[in-house]
Amino acid sequence: MMKWIASALVLLVAGCSTSADIPAQQAQKARPDAVHSLDMETLCRENAAHRYNTVAEKIAVTRFEQFQGSFEMRGTTPRHEAFVCAFDAEGQFLHLSMR
Repeated sequence: MMKWIASALVLLVAGCSTSADIPAQQAQKARPDAVHSLDMETLCRENAAHRYNTVAEKIAVTRFEQFQGSFEMRGTTPRHEAFVCAFDAEGQFLHLSMR
């Protein structure tokens, strides 16, 4: 009787450990193309210039980061005020944060 329970337990555990029905998860690797990221940068510069009362040409975008469902662009103004522009996964502008 004990061997039968042990055998059934082994089969049950072995059956639970298979993952043939579950697809493997993959990290999001999509990057915006050059034109799309340039549009995002222009939009970020324009919003920052408006917020900080300066011209867009004087805004420095210093870093572009991609996260699982969003993008961020970091930058500074001529007066060394830091900001972050946030975009959704499709590249739509979400908000501008002061840092």
